[in-house]
Amino acid sequence: MTQTASTHANMQDASRRARLAEFWYYFSENRGAVVGLCVFVLLVIVALFAPLIAPHAPNAQFRDATLVPPFWEAGGRAAYPLGTDAVGRDMLSRLLYGARYSLFIGVVVTFLALTTGIIIGTIAGYFRGWVDTVITRLMDIILAFPSLLLALVLVAVLGPGLNNAMIAIALVQQPHYVRLTRAAVMGEKSRDYVTAARVAGAGNFRLMFRTILPNCTAPLIVQAALSFSTAILDAAALGFLGMGAQPPTPEWGTMLAESREFILRAWWVVTFPGLAILITVLAINLMGDGLRDALDPKLKRS
Repeated sequence: MTQTASTHANMQDASRRARLAEFWYYFSENRGAVVGLCVFVLLVIVALFAPLIAPHAPNAQFRDATLVPPFWEAGGRAAYPLGTDAVGRDMLSRLLYGARYSLFIGVVVTFLALTTGIIIGTIAGYFRGWVDTVITRLMDIILAFPSLLLALVLVAVLGPGLNNAMIAIALVQQPHYVRLTRAAVMGEKSRDYVTAARVAGAGNFRLMFRTILPNCTAPLIVQAALSFSTAILDAAALGFLGMGAQPPTPEWGTMLAESREFILRAWWVVTFPGLAILITVLAINLMGDGLRDALDPKLKRS
């Protein structure tokens, strides 16, 4: 009996390694996805070790060094490699700490939208009937509004701030997960393994979240990766409009809002936060494309 259990465990490990190797094979076929993954890993490392990497505190003001250009331009200083802003804060330090806020926003928003969307979508797809109709119509109403505009209205109601901005963005992104989960659950509900589990006496909760849902994860993972970048972009947009993170928080959108009046005479205070947003969002989108190629059987290349 023990030998049989050990053999079964070894077979499961071998199957898991084979699936992982297959996933990496198809993921690595997409060169852009590999580049995006490398940039994302570098961003995570920078965010984790920002206190060790940053040359200064993010909100430290040096009154004798306001609007100092990057070190390679005339008047630049080595102590401030990417220059300083209008109140003498080091741009490099604020960008490094800003990576922490961007990743935090992406994780929190994606987690909130994913968990609530999965629960609501699973209930709608499993029970159908009037429950499905009510949930679907509500999601359609939310999707009828432009996402950023709706998030802006929600933040205006809740009050400006990073926490309220994350809640608003999560609510705006939730319908995508609801619809995706609902469609996947409806497709899996009629499968033979679900019928067998129901005949064996499994209750609705077990059927929904233990039997059906694990087989619907592939499209949800891809959607989560793409929504991660959307959350960062929307948070930066709300911060730029003054409804997200509030000064002196070193969030990239807020940095853009604070420096827009200096765009003609101090290009670096606008360019570097904008590039940070661009590179981060692009890297995550490329990584999401690779996940789609690796997890969607229809897109796997032979």
